[in-house]
Amino acid sequence: MGYEPIPVWPGRFIDVEGGGRLHLRATPEGPRETAVYVHGLAGSATNWTDLMGELAGEVRGVAVDLPGAGHSPEPPDGDYSVAASATAVVRLVEALGDGPVHLFGHSMGGAVSVRVAATRPDLVSSLTLVSPALPDLRPRYGPARIALSAAPSIGELAVRWLSALPPERRVLATVSMCYADTGRVHPDRLREAVEELRRRDALPHAVMSMVGCTRAIVREYFRFGEDNLWRQAGRVTAPTLVVYGLRDRLIHARMVHRSGRAFRDVRLVTLPHAGHVAQMEYPELVAREARRLLAYTRMPPRRTA
Repeated sequence: MGYEPIPVWPGRFIDVEGGGRLHLRATPEGPRETAVYVHGLAGSATNWTDLMGELAGEVRGVAVDLPGAGHSPEPPDGDYSVAASATAVVRLVEALGDGPVHLFGHSMGGAVSVRVAATRPDLVSSLTLVSPALPDLRPRYGPARIALSAAPSIGELAVRWLSALPPERRVLATVSMCYADTGRVHPDRLREAVEELRRRDALPHAVMSMVGCTRAIVREYFRFGEDNLWRQAGRVTAPTLVVYGLRDRLIHARMVHRSGRAFRDVRLVTLPHAGHVAQMEYPELVAREARRLLAYTRMPPRRTA
């Protein structure tokens, strides 16, 4: 691989309303507009490092560790639901005080971001989703494994069993599941992931965080009524970009059709060679599409006769 990856962005803690504390990583001050990045299941703010670098000249990037993930402490009430994570993101945006932000969400973070954009449109200038975990009940191998790990008692046992495996083995398994081309992962990124997993293994809430988030996203797949995520997608008013990888083993790219029907003002992009983490595997391509959305939001409104 002929490039050296950029270092992860500096981290700091921020106190938010309700007594919560979140860890975030941010690009330097500069651009007037702010983008907030929300990671997926078992992820962290570092999942956005390269995309944040690509867009640093366009927006100030702020990537959050959701409660219990990354360096953020576990939620005091033990609530790992999508709704609770959405509340945490809302409180973060309010604490930043930068006005409406360009909101980015990946996988479970995409579900969280849809809920934020639907319920607090005043805080969201645009919405970019990468392989969002929106309900799809058709059986597939990857999601079936996630559903099994969310089952009562089985979930804790499964996560504890996995935690006993060497971190190198677990990282390679995750990379194989999430990337279409594992050759695109720089050795330094693998080393960083192993070190982070070792740190997470030592945390007392690591198992319950993983199980709690897994159960949260599975519950959303079976939620009906007005709070169903697809219905909430229909209430999003912000201009939206949805990116799918055609080689995604977790979120099927066929969901692009439903996304096209659900969101009001949406641009759909499929990347033929990308897997589940397009923002990490092809950050330059995702950045190119994100710039188009940013330019669109900056266009003056058209006057009607």
